[in-house]
Amino acid sequence: MLDGTVRVRAQMTIAVGNDHAGVDLKLAMLEHLAELGVEAEDFGTGERTSCDYPDFAEKVARSVADGTHDIGLLICGTGLGMSMAANKVNGVRAALCCFEYCARMAREHNGANVLCIGARVTGPDVAAAIVTAFVQTPVNDEERHARRRDKIMALQGD
Repeated sequence: MLDGTVRVRAQMTIAVGNDHAGVDLKLAMLEHLAELGVEAEDFGTGERTSCDYPDFAEKVARSVADGTHDIGLLICGTGLGMSMAANKVNGVRAALCCFEYCARMAREHNGANVLCIGARVTGPDVAAAIVTAFVQTPVNDEERHARRRDKIMALQGD
């Protein structure tokens, strides 16, 4: 369990993207990230008119995959579409998380580098706890976890 202490790497950067359904939650999470001391770059829309989530997922995923940003945050209505689209980019391990525990495990065990959240199914307080857990949790490099992550990444070549 997190003890409330912020454990963020000094220069951690996060790419943030959203579609029309995620505008309000994105704005709340950008504020929350600033409070955590995490540098965020906004790749999302500010418009609430219908747009295509894969466009924003691609921008964030490529930015994480090429090392421009350490991690990514994607927000759409359910988080499902964003996670599917982001996982098409080589080098990305996107995880849809609805609970704080899942965010910790996605980072610690699976080395997830993109967090996906559904704005229509996750309230701002829960989303803030999920984001905090994702940002604060280090990747566990024990052999068994690294081996499994390598197997996941090998599937991208298929």
